[in-house]
Amino acid sequence: MTQSAPAFLRRLALSIYGPSILFSLGEYAILPLVSIIAVRMGAGIGLAGVIASAAVVGQVVGNLPSSWVVSRAGERAAMLIASGVALVGALGVAFAPNPAVLGLAVFVIGFAGAAFGLARHSFMTTRVPVNFRARALSLLGGTNRMGRFVGPFVAAGLIALTGDHEAPVWAFVVGVALAAGLVAFAPDPERVVAAADGASARGSSSAGSTGSSLGAPPAAPRPGVWGAIRDGGGGLLRVGGAAAILSGLRSIRDVLLPLWGVSIGLDATQVALVVGISGTVDFALFYTSGQVMDRYGRLWASLPALLVMAGGFLALSISHDLPSAGVWLLVVAIVVGLGNGLSSGINMTLGADLAPPGSPAPFLAAWRTLTDFGGAAAPLAVSAVAVASLPIASAGAGVLAVLGALGFARWIPRYIPHTGRSSRATRRAPRRQARRNPRQSPRRPRR
Repeated sequence: MTQSAPAFLRRLALSIYGPSILFSLGEYAILPLVSIIAVRMGAGIGLAGVIASAAVVGQVVGNLPSSWVVSRAGERAAMLIASGVALVGALGVAFAPNPAVLGLAVFVIGFAGAAFGLARHSFMTTRVPVNFRARALSLLGGTNRMGRFVGPFVAAGLIALTGDHEAPVWAFVVGVALAAGLVAFAPDPERVVAAADGASARGSSSAGSTGSSLGAPPAAPRPGVWGAIRDGGGGLLRVGGAAAILSGLRSIRDVLLPLWGVSIGLDATQVALVVGISGTVDFALFYTSGQVMDRYGRLWASLPALLVMAGGFLALSISHDLPSAGVWLLVVAIVVGLGNGLSSGINMTLGADLAPPGSPAPFLAAWRTLTDFGGAAAPLAVSAVAVASLPIASAGAGVLAVLGALGFARWIPRYIPHTGRSSRATRRAPRRQARRNPRQSPRRPRR
């Protein structure tokens, strides 16, 4: 009998999810403090913002080179290399003599994060059965959300305990070292998956009907990034374009909600509370997205998520001058957090669905570059519009969400049709065919 999703995912907890949690916690403990460290070095506000954004730039730039490492060295080795590079970046932040070196160190951390994330994504794509792929990747997305949610609190606690603003940097060093230790010494995930596959095969010869590439051998020859783009260009540009919009909306939320709070007169504590409540709702729903995608199909999570976010941003755009603007902001923050929570793991799942099963790393590198670029460019565009009018910026975000929803509605059924109910129907088809044609079914021997 095929292994259940919870049992399978528990077997990967130490090897995949544990390192991801540690890396994410450390990363998001340090990134909010980068601008503060830069200002203490003498950088102006504008330069401090540029230095803080170097991590995003590093992540976008790092995806394509990382595919070369993953394709040739393998996922586990790539995660170890990325951990070593991240340690170099963290030490650079700790000992940076000037803002220029600090910016370079932050860029290196973003670059390493791209390699670490691509290696995890590639492993899950090739070795997790498709019938619970979305739940596995939603959990992976949940580790990132945990880092974003808990990391700043870890940083605040360390600063309060030690009185040193650079204490979270050393926490990042410890977290990355522990993550590398788990990757190196925890049970090899490839052996864990191979053992699970062997047990499933011994229990039932129908285990292969899941449609996964579990244990699939690497494609020969491995295509490069440009070859992967040429082979899967239609799905990459169309589905990936909508996924880039979703990634951009997630970043817009992080920029727009605090700006809106300041604009309507909330103090720093109130703004932090609103953003924290939105993040709590977001984090609480990350596994729900995977369940919906596995049970009903990818469209049933992606489309509601974008429509909910569109409604939230459009409602926010008309609430700025209302007497209860603060209440409106809180409600919209919860609504947008709900939409973002429903979208947990969607981009990784769609990329995994479209990637070639034998050698997914080059395609996933292009996919992640596209979605990361959306996440980096959209908040910059919204910030530029917000200089003129925050309500117009919010309305623009709502319109962008509607366009993304239309893109998903148009292109997911075309490029990823066999997910959710359709995949279950495919598995049931042979049994229905056997019932309709009993003469073709193997007969039981008479006693």
